[in-house]
Amino acid sequence: MHGAGNDYIYIDTSKYPVGEPEKLSTEWSKYHTGIGSDGLVLIGPSEKADFSMHIYNADGSEAMMCGNATRCIGKYVYDYGLTDKTEVSLETLSGIKHLTLHIKEGKVAEVTTEMGEPAPELVNFAGNGKEEMIRQPITVDGETYIATAISMGNPHLVIFVEDISQVELEKTGPKLENHPFFPDRINIEFAQVLSDKKIRMRVWERGSGITMACGTGACATAVAGKLLGKTEAVSEIVMDGGTLTINWDQTTNKVLMTGPAATVFDGEIDL
Repeated sequence: MHGAGNDYIYIDTSKYPVGEPEKLSTEWSKYHTGIGSDGLVLIGPSEKADFSMHIYNADGSEAMMCGNATRCIGKYVYDYGLTDKTEVSLETLSGIKHLTLHIKEGKVAEVTTEMGEPAPELVNFAGNGKEEMIRQPITVDGETYIATAISMGNPHLVIFVEDISQVELEKTGPKLENHPFFPDRINIEFAQVLSDKKIRMRVWERGSGITMACGTGACATAVAGKLLGKTEAVSEIVMDGGTLTINWDQTTNKVLMTGPAATVFDGEIDL
């Protein structure tokens, strides 16, 4: 399945329990010798919510959260008859997320996910304790960027640029991800403001590299845009794989993400 081009392999572990998901995600995510994906998502039961989600990146590392994956899970559980509810709760490593399923011709076409409250991602700049990183310089390969770090349950570094087409993401992304400021690594978003309600964004995901889209990254970018006075509270985030609508409701401090979810194919693979 994919959400705006961010594609993962999905397994209902109530039917198909799997072991060693870190190893399987690495093997199956390879495009030439496996299935090909940005990672592996396990859908399971939960004592706290309707369902649970565990997500593993293409390098086998476990992620805290993925907004595009939450939308795909909403589509999966409804379209495959695991639930008939259009309001679904989902347990993730970054808390319980609430999904609203938008049905068209009996199938889920779009999903709105309540992504929780944004927060500054605290950064240890010089070993003197962590502090907020808002409009702060960061240098790689002799070039200095002005960056803002936002947490959406996982860490993001948002950098606004004048012309996103000039960014060599495949070169700069991994160096920023592994910058000494971030011992646990970080997701990278380069963003260009198109209007006060639209942002063009490209993403380098921690553990996966360049991906077509990132839901939490889109949320972090929209929050940073509003925080820095560049955009309104509701923004369209245009990514390589598609567009998400992000609404930062500042009365509740909650971020709502709405976008598509699509099933690509069903298949079988031997363990």
